[in-house]
Amino acid sequence: MAYLIAIVGIIVTLGLGYLLSTDRQGIKFKSIIIMLVSNFFTAWFMFTTTIGKKIIDFFTLAFDKLIEFGTAGVNFVFGGIETTGFVFMFNVLLIIVFFSTLLAIFNYTKILPYTIKLVGGALAKLTGLPKIESFNAVNSIFFGTSEALLAIKTQLDNLDKNRLYVVSASAMNSVAASIIASYMALLPPKYVLAALPLNMFSALIISSLVMPVNVPKDEDVIEIKDGAYGDSFFEAMVDGALDGLKIAGNVAGILIAFIATMGLANYLVAELAGLFGYDTNLQMLIGYLLSPFAFLMGIPASEIVQAGSIMGTKLILNEFVAILDFNTMIPDLTEKTIGIISVFLISFANFSTVGQISGTLKALSAKQAKVASGFSVRLLIGATLTSMLSATIAGLFI
Repeated sequence: MAYLIAIVGIIVTLGLGYLLSTDRQGIKFKSIIIMLVSNFFTAWFMFTTTIGKKIIDFFTLAFDKLIEFGTAGVNFVFGGIETTGFVFMFNVLLIIVFFSTLLAIFNYTKILPYTIKLVGGALAKLTGLPKIESFNAVNSIFFGTSEALLAIKTQLDNLDKNRLYVVSASAMNSVAASIIASYMALLPPKYVLAALPLNMFSALIISSLVMPVNVPKDEDVIEIKDGAYGDSFFEAMVDGALDGLKIAGNVAGILIAFIATMGLANYLVAELAGLFGYDTNLQMLIGYLLSPFAFLMGIPASEIVQAGSIMGTKLILNEFVAILDFNTMIPDLTEKTIGIISVFLISFANFSTVGQISGTLKALSAKQAKVASGFSVRLLIGATLTSMLSATIAGLFI
């Protein structure tokens, strides 16, 4: 029965994307079917095959070892500070500095740009999508929202509205490689890793439904800015470390503000509800509102309100706040719910990211920023449908 509900959930998700479409006649259903099959195959391969599980285990061990090295650096600087238990700043945020440095090194040595171009070209051939959209989808796996758009800045002005929507959607449904380790410290690593390729395909599927692209072959060219750090290896390391420190600081500030604000909102709603004899808060109300969607994603009925509240927290605030809330619930939830919600959480699909995309485009192209403002609501809804699609497909094989 759970599988049937999940299949219905996938159909509903795709149907909502179709209803949201601005050009239903232009939808390339062949490409969408190819990407959907690719997503099913990816989830099946990673969660059920011996080779897939070994690959996940390999990358999990690799990340664990890298986290150990990052922790050694943190301990050298802050080792004299006595702490009790898990400290988010030391165990999560400051590890971002090391991973940002590694990313800068891979970028400077051209290993990452060439890999992205190679995989992006293969994706274009597989799906039939244009090269820029395919490259950006792969690039977005490794870089944050702003950095992903920055890589194609020389061609932004050449993109029509539909193509701009697709690249923005890929950027929004990505996560920065520099903070993947932070997610893995709070969620089961296998679901964090699985979400990366699943979101790549899902973002292209949903955006191709909402705003399908059609590019003549003679116009399907790509010029990519490598975005290498610094003029030397050591300068790249320094730049990467400073970027990582900036990211960690930004995340810390946002978490302080958002968690405090959510606590205030929960308190006010609880006090107001108490006046009428009800025991509830804002997150519980959001949970009830989104519980039907959680049910369609394949989550057991007894856990859909909890799942819905986490989904709403991510949408309204951000994924880090939601992950911290969800982390406390994990011991009391089934493995299926843990897997589905974990995959759902691994993206930047929330209100604040829409603003970030607008700000980035404004800095790169005022003309395209104005265009993007016209589809901001569609972008947020499409990004949420993307997270739902990835999570539902993953749940079929958990």
